[in-house]
Amino acid sequence: MFEKYVIVPGTLRNVVESGRATAYELGVRMPYYRGLGLSMVEDVSVTVDGVRAEPAATTFTVHGNSYPLTAMGEVVDDRWELGEVATVRVEHPGGLAAGVHDVEVSQRLRISYMPVPGGGRARAEVELSA
Repeated sequence: MFEKYVIVPGTLRNVVESGRATAYELGVRMPYYRGLGLSMVEDVSVTVDGVRAEPAATTFTVHGNSYPLTAMGEVVDDRWELGEVATVRVEHPGGLAAGVHDVEVSQRLRISYMPVPGGGRARAEVELSA
């Protein structure tokens, strides 16, 4: 239902440290009508140009707090609210090339009253911002 809002336009960019691109990051929203505790966010996977980011190389940041994606199941004292933009950072030495990229974001959410995991998937052509 909210999949069209998952990938935030204009947020795909390289992370430059000491003059070198070390990673890329993207702003994302949750495709759900309520906020969730981060321990209930089972996965936020990013695929760029057909290459899925490794969970161990992915960091999730929401309202200034950063967590390794692999540790999200243990975060019981923080939430991702409805409409809030989180940043997903993927360690990727050299960053992404300039231009337009095929970006897919898939989220798996554990929702207490649903018998199966919820979430959603969004895909878009996204231009790398400066």
